[in-house]
Amino acid sequence: MIRIRLSLAAALALGLGLSVATAFAQAQPQAQGGASKAATVNGVTIPAARIDSIVKSQAARGVPDSPQLRNEVREQLIVREIIAQEATRKGLAKNVDVQAQLELARQQVLWNAYIADFIKANPIPDAQLKTEYDKLRSTRGDKEYKTRHILLEKEDEAKAVIADLKKGRKFEELAKQSKDPGSKDRGGDLDWNSPAGYVKPFGDAMVKLEKGKYTEVPVQTQFGWHVILVEDVRPAKFPSFEEIKPQLTERLQEQAFSRSVTDLRAKAKVE
Repeated sequence: MIRIRLSLAAALALGLGLSVATAFAQAQPQAQGGASKAATVNGVTIPAARIDSIVKSQAARGVPDSPQLRNEVREQLIVREIIAQEATRKGLAKNVDVQAQLELARQQVLWNAYIADFIKANPIPDAQLKTEYDKLRSTRGDKEYKTRHILLEKEDEAKAVIADLKKGRKFEELAKQSKDPGSKDRGGDLDWNSPAGYVKPFGDAMVKLEKGKYTEVPVQTQFGWHVILVEDVRPAKFPSFEEIKPQLTERLQEQAFSRSVTDLRAKAKVE
């Protein structure tokens, strides 16, 4: 899936955090329309709107607007313009690698502009978001399980562990031989999770166990052979619709954008 990121463009240097797309969109009309300017460097105008865009970007990051910030941004833009002019004077703009980077930057500006336009033109209705929410909630299930497991490479090894459990040996002790590096040192602890959080054979076996019971037959998955212990069961906690609405919106936007790109790719004449 193609991920939507409105700030994919290269950030303005010196930590200003302004995307190339934003600078382009905000500054170009001002440059053409002759609106107020922040400075003129060797006859080249730096539009005031460019500073406004950067300050707005910083405000979104929690940096308050202030005369000091605006002066710093103005000075940095002036220095950047001076260096750009000097690089051009030295012929660096004609360098093949530099031209390739400029073209990539141009494409990135248009990419970001297209994404912003697509999102504006294709809002996700609340009804569609609610449907997605209900679907996710149904797959999560109504219970969560606190489990431990021991992962072995061979079925006979798993059967030997089960035999040891029946003899009274502690699950946590036997878990030290597990092939799962993430849980073996914690006694095989997998913490709380829903059946949907595991591969299907594991989840199916888990939900059949009563609290305090372990699988008396090894469970096979693509990872190996498991011995599973259910320590506790509780009602599943699922966030409210409003809590995850932003994530759902982004997810559906990404899906819609991906379909749009796939459609455009299919129609394009590529040789």
